[in-house]
Amino acid sequence: MTTATLPLAADESFFDSATWTVSRNLAVLVVVLLWLATAYWVYKDARRRIDDGWLVAMAVVLGLVPPFLGPILYLFFRPPEYLEDVRERELEIRAIEERLAERDLRCPVCRGRVESTYLVCPVCTTRLKQACAECGSPLEPLWQACPHCAAPVPPSMLSDDVLQPLPQPRRPRQGR
Repeated sequence: MTTATLPLAADESFFDSATWTVSRNLAVLVVVLLWLATAYWVYKDARRRIDDGWLVAMAVVLGLVPPFLGPILYLFFRPPEYLEDVRERELEIRAIEERLAERDLRCPVCRGRVESTYLVCPVCTTRLKQACAECGSPLEPLWQACPHCAAPVPPSMLSDDVLQPLPQPRRPRQGR
């Protein structure tokens, strides 16, 4: 064999060849691109999780400075939620609070609107509350005394007949 057909000359080593130089430069380029890609990921993630610009910048610096270790450190210290999720949860809580504030009472049977003072549902005639034996005010099921007249609520009134439909009065047939 001649030395012209060998990829390396006899006096050259692999590390002095152009193949090694190209391979090394490509490897360095790939490592640098991966490092910059992880820093970009830290930037994008920090913008979605952190509202303060200075803290986003500090997170990016943390993602850049210890190469490949910075994004792992950022994972330990980043906020657990996205800003969008926090805002959405706050809106849901506000909506629930508004719904509770207006106390939109509904019949548990027919879902018709009722007032807190109703004894029966005007739509389906389901008994909603018991009336006080002394003053006739509506009583909540857990009350043991009427708050209006201070009369004790007898245990017989705390039975399971609340939320039961009232018996319908029979109408006399009209005969011809």
